[in-house]
Amino acid sequence: MATCYRHPNRETGVSCSNCGRPICPDCMTPTPVGMRCPECSQQKTQVRNLRSMNVEPIATYILIAINVAIFVGVSANAQLEYDLGLTAYGINPYTQTLFGVSEGDYWLLLSSGFLHTELLHIGLNMLALYWLGRMIEPALGHARFVGIYFASLFAGALGVMILSPEDFTRGASGAVYGLLGAAIVMARNRNINLMQSGLLPILGINLLFTFFVGGISIGGHIGGLIGGLVVTYIVEELAARRRKSEPIAVAVCVVFAIGFAVAAVLVSPPTPV
Repeated sequence: MATCYRHPNRETGVSCSNCGRPICPDCMTPTPVGMRCPECSQQKTQVRNLRSMNVEPIATYILIAINVAIFVGVSANAQLEYDLGLTAYGINPYTQTLFGVSEGDYWLLLSSGFLHTELLHIGLNMLALYWLGRMIEPALGHARFVGIYFASLFAGALGVMILSPEDFTRGASGAVYGLLGAAIVMARNRNINLMQSGLLPILGINLLFTFFVGGISIGGHIGGLIGGLVVTYIVEELAARRRKSEPIAVAVCVVFAIGFAVAAVLVSPPTPV
């Protein structure tokens, strides 16, 4: 076992979260980002956390713009809602024809994640996307952030096909829950207190709404959350173990996104005869 760098006769399993040197209890200084050694705890330089990297969350802004543009388009043409909304099968009231994943409309797995039909719905989702995107995109980089977003979106679609395939589902909530899962994984890996950061309380409150408020897609939320947790864990492990891991991490996100989409198609129930 390692010994404290200031007290060589004391074994310890704790290291400074900034410089990595082993420290004993007498040398530990608690900080919002983990235990620090005496020298690092006195530094006046900015503490690096999920928000402190000087990278603009461009992908976040683009995703918000796409969601808003589609919302405006659907508001002008209500029929688009049935061209974009997710269900295993249903009847389009405008054309009186069957549509849905079971009918071969596989694009609904993607398009439904950008569809909102109420101002409050898109407002809450875009506020959450803005908050989470500004928090984690600078730390992940644009490509990995987008990869996790879409993997979570398709994981949410899979959750819908498993738990409520006949419901008409839409919204970016699955992807947003995935980003919340990503933020939790990243904060934990950086020794950021999940309670003090507000991430666990926010997750708990949102899960209460998911399970106890009607009209909310349980499958979409839980599927997206699980997808975001799993994919981000792998992406973070790659970053910790390999240099220049971004291409591999993006490839992993693409593989998971395709896997979730294919699984959603396979589990979608057939249209009743």
